[in-house]
Amino acid sequence: MLSINLKNKKAFIAGIGDDHGFGWAIAKSLAEAGAEILVGTWAPIFKIFTTSLANGKFDESRRLSDGRMMEFAKIYPMDAVFDTPADIPQEILENKRYAALSGYSIAEIAKQIEADFGTIDCFVHSLANAPEVTKPLLDTSRKGYLAAISSSSYSFVSLLAHLGPLMKSHGSALCLTYIASERAIPGYGGGMSSAKAALESDTRTLAWEAGRKWNLRVNAISAGPFKSRAAKAIGMIEGMIRYSKANAPLIKNLEGEEVGAAAAFLLSPLASAITGETLYVDNGLHAMGLSVDSSSLMAED
Repeated sequence: MLSINLKNKKAFIAGIGDDHGFGWAIAKSLAEAGAEILVGTWAPIFKIFTTSLANGKFDESRRLSDGRMMEFAKIYPMDAVFDTPADIPQEILENKRYAALSGYSIAEIAKQIEADFGTIDCFVHSLANAPEVTKPLLDTSRKGYLAAISSSSYSFVSLLAHLGPLMKSHGSALCLTYIASERAIPGYGGGMSSAKAALESDTRTLAWEAGRKWNLRVNAISAGPFKSRAAKAIGMIEGMIRYSKANAPLIKNLEGEEVGAAAAFLLSPLASAITGETLYVDNGLHAMGLSVDSSSLMAED
């Protein structure tokens, strides 16, 4: 029987902060396949996440198909907008949400992973942020635009640059994108559409560079609308889900497990010849060129 086997593999997933997002779903799928899971959690919510985990808040979500609980080998506080400790401004160092933490820049996390585990096999980038995401692009400030690019796309470049030397040959990296990278999605603002476009372009370039330098594969998943905590911040996720169900070939909600399963495949040896790819996991919505629920189609000729 053909199956995904990730036993004895270590996967670092950057961007898990609760049990609702794609990062968590991917972690579960990789754990189901036997992988050991390492997690990077945004520093300001690190204490909330680890406390919730310790108090059993996520126990129901942690349960795997065989009854075991998904375990995390280690959880690292992380802020992927800082490449090195020297990049961290004084106001961040003194911020009460960071004050008790250390080692959360990308370079420091890579060094910690190397010290703790030596090498890893997989890396998943499941993080994005745009402080002005609710603003139209024309109203987005330079600062807001660059912040979106920094945290949502360049962070993938920097993380792979630092983690690549730790990854075993034939390893795999994966990021998460959205169709706003190539189609206009009104309301998805603040430079996020630009960041996703950059992320997909970088995926192709990194596939070439990391493939030749470290023999790694680099791919992206373009997921459909999903009711995660991050998506709720945009403020229109319910409408996006309704739109997808009305117009996509498959009339159903997208499930996190479906993205997790696709990720497990792309990160596994089963996808050994696939790199530089953006795989759509969106019930087929990307294939449509017409909104079949449009009122204009109902008008009389």
